[in-house]
Amino acid sequence: MAVAEAQLYAKVSNKHRGRSSSALLEPLLAKGFPAHIAQKALVATGQKTVEDAVKWLHSHCNDPSLDDPIPQEYALYLCPTGRLHSRLQDFWRESKRQCGTNRAHEVFPHVTLCDFFTCEDQKVELLYDILKRVGDSFSQSFPPCISLTLHASPSYLGFFIDDSQANVLKDFAVAFSSEASALADCHVKPSLKQFHLTLAHRFYPHHQKTLEQLAKCINPGEPCQWVAALYSRDMRFVHYQRLRALFQYKPQNIDELMINAGDLVYVDPRQQGEASEGWVIGTSHRTGCRGFLPENYTERAHESDTWVRHREYIFDVASRSFSKTEKEPNVKLNGEAHNLSMSRSVTNVLSLQNAALRRGVLVMRHGERVDQVFGKSWLQQCLTADGKYYRADLNFPSSLPRQKDRMKQFECDPPLSCCGIFQSRLIGEALLDQEVTVSSVYSSPALRCVQTAQHVLQGLKLNQKVKIRVEPGLFDWTKWEASRAIPNFMTVAELVEASYDIDTSYRGNFPLSSLVPSESYEDYVSRSSAVIKQIISACPSKGRGVILIVGHGSSLASLTRALAGLPSRDSGDFAQMVRKIPSLGMCFCEEQKEENKWQMVNPPVKTLTHGANAAFNWRNTIMED
Repeated sequence: MAVAEAQLYAKVSNKHRGRSSSALLEPLLAKGFPAHIAQKALVATGQKTVEDAVKWLHSHCNDPSLDDPIPQEYALYLCPTGRLHSRLQDFWRESKRQCGTNRAHEVFPHVTLCDFFTCEDQKVELLYDILKRVGDSFSQSFPPCISLTLHASPSYLGFFIDDSQANVLKDFAVAFSSEASALADCHVKPSLKQFHLTLAHRFYPHHQKTLEQLAKCINPGEPCQWVAALYSRDMRFVHYQRLRALFQYKPQNIDELMINAGDLVYVDPRQQGEASEGWVIGTSHRTGCRGFLPENYTERAHESDTWVRHREYIFDVASRSFSKTEKEPNVKLNGEAHNLSMSRSVTNVLSLQNAALRRGVLVMRHGERVDQVFGKSWLQQCLTADGKYYRADLNFPSSLPRQKDRMKQFECDPPLSCCGIFQSRLIGEALLDQEVTVSSVYSSPALRCVQTAQHVLQGLKLNQKVKIRVEPGLFDWTKWEASRAIPNFMTVAELVEASYDIDTSYRGNFPLSSLVPSESYEDYVSRSSAVIKQIISACPSKGRGVILIVGHGSSLASLTRALAGLPSRDSGDFAQMVRKIPSLGMCFCEEQKEENKWQMVNPPVKTLTHGANAAFNWRNTIMED
C-alpha cells in the first residue's frame, strides 16, 4: 500500500524553488512513516526539507490528531518587501504601542488575492506549479510601481490600490483561482472587491487621529518588490486565541501541557470553564498535545504566527525602468494631498507626541495574599487553642496587625503573604531603578492593598515621604465577596497604629457606608469611573508625577478603560479577563494634554513571574518506602 501511495504522490513535481514532492517523500517512507502522515508533515512544514518534516513528526508523535485526514487552509497574498515593508513594520509597532492592538496586528502587511480555501495534502504541490505558471504569464504586465492612496474612516485605515493596477492584480488572482479549482480540485474564490493594504482595523474612534498621523509618515513610493506568497493555517483553530510561551513549563500532573519558551499554543476561550484561576487549557502548535498550562507563562501572539509560508512568486520589475519625479511624493488622504518628507519617520512623530505627555496613572493589583496560597481556612492553620496567632509556615506573615477584638475579621480581609511583601518591595525597587516619580498613592481599604502600597513605597524609598490615601471607592466588585457582606476593614487609626504611612487628612470620595453588598456590574463600573475621575481632578495637573493606585484585579480594567474613554467590557468577558491578572499586574495611562485625553501605554516596569513552591514534608517524602 505504501508503494501505491508513493506513486500517487510522485505524479506531482515542483520545479519552482526546492525539491520535488517525491524527492522529499521517499526518504520519509524509507524511515517507515506511512505515506499520508509523511505527506501531512511535509505540508505542515511548507515542503522545504526532509529534516524539517522529520523534526515535525518526532514532535507530533503523541498528537492524537496525527491520523486525522484534515486538510490545511491556504490563502494567496501579495506582500511588499524592501524599504516599504520596513516602514509598514514601523507603523505596526508604533500603532500598537500608542493605541493598543487592533485587528490589523493579527496579520503582516499584505493585499489579499485569494482568501482561505482547503486543499488536500497530496494536491498542494499542484498549487506551487500553478503559482509559478500564472506568475510567469503576468510577469510582463505586472505594474512596475503600485500606486497607494491612503483612506481613513472611523474604523478602518489603509492604502487603496489604483483601479488600473488593481485590475491587473484581479486578473492574476482570477487566473490562479481558475487553474487551482480545475487542476487541484479546490474551491478557490479570488478577491474581487477593492484591493487594499490594511493598516488598522476595528480600532476605537478616538484613536483615528493618532493612527492617521502615524500613517502619513509612510512613504508609499519607497522602493518595493512585490511577492505573491502562498500561506497555510490549521483550519481547526481558526477561531482560537494564540499564546506564546515566555518560559519553559514542565508538567507536574498528567493533564498538564509541556511547553518550551517560544512555543505557540491554541486556546479556545469557550473551553476555559474547567481551568482553575491562573490556568488555561490549550493545544500546542509544536506537538499537537492538549493540556493545562499556567497563563502567566505566556503572552498573546498574533494569528499569523502559526501560519506556514509555502511558495512565493517574486515579480521582478527591476529590469523595466520607469520615470520617477525628484519631488517628494504625495499621499492622498480621502482625496486631499499631503506632502511627505522622506526623512520624516514614525519616531519624529512619537517624540512630538511625548512632549505633550504630562501625568501618569499606574494601576496595580495587590501582591500575593495568604488565602491565595493556604486557602480560605488559612487563619485556622495558625491560631493556637487560646486564639493567638503563630507562624505555621514561613510564607505566613511574622505577625498580624492589631485589631480590637477582631482577629476573625482577617478571614474576610486577609493580609499579604511574605512572598507578597517581597513582590511589592521588588516592584518598588524596579520603579526606583526606572526613575519613576510617584507623587500620590491611593489604595483600596483592603489590608492587602494597603500593605502592597506600603512596601512599594519602601522599595521606592518614599515611605514617610508620600502618604497613602485610603479610598473605599477603590474596593473590588462587591458581588465577588464570598461572605456577601462588606468586610470590616481596619480603620485609619488602626492602620496608623500598625505603622502604616496613612494620610489621616484624606477623606474618601466614597465612604465605606456607600459600598453595597452584591452590587450590580453596572453600579461597579459607574463607581470605578467616578472614583478615577475624582482622583485625577484632586491631583495637580502640572508636572510629570505618577499617581499610584493599588487595587484589585478588577481595578486594572474598570479604572483605566474609564480613564482612557473606552467602553466597559461585557460582564462575562470582564470576569474572564480579571482571572488572568496576576499579583502585581499593572496598567499604565499617560496624559496627552494637547488632545485632552489619557492613553494606555506599556507600564514602566515588567511584571513579576515565578513558579509555585508546594509545602514539603521531609518525613513523608524522604522516609517513606
